[in-house]
Amino acid sequence: MDKKIYLTEKGLKDLKKEHDELTKIKRPQIVNRLSTARDMGDLAENAEYTAARDELAFIDGRIDELEDLFKKVTIIKEKPRGKKDNNINLGSKVTVKINGKKESFTIVGEWESDPGEKKISNESPLGKALLGKSEGGEIEIQAPAGKMKYKILEIE
Repeated sequence: MDKKIYLTEKGLKDLKKEHDELTKIKRPQIVNRLSTARDMGDLAENAEYTAARDELAFIDGRIDELEDLFKKVTIIKEKPRGKKDNNINLGSKVTVKINGKKESFTIVGEWESDPGEKKISNESPLGKALLGKSEGGEIEIQAPAGKMKYKILEIE
């Protein structure tokens, strides 16, 4: 069975934009480069031809990957501002306390995870442990540095 891909509306929009750029701009440019390189003669010693062919293969692979992903997408419904959840779900913004510090994360699908943006995957150890939990609850995660305890302060 195919695994569902969870994305926010924005995440899906960003990936569709990438797909459009690849199919309408980058791929035609590479095909043109490949054609020009092919016209230069001996393909066995033509570095430009080899580079263009490799780049085209990479772009075609990414286009295929995105098109396959689009077939499996489930949109994460965004919460109206100010609406609170009782339990942590995909799309929830969670504030936790760890080692005396407050941290906030948004739980997203793995394709959108970005630790720098405080977006953690539902597939990550922390994401998995948080899903379904409620405010006031505590979770414990095994990390390379040892066990980490998180207290759930707020869910948005």
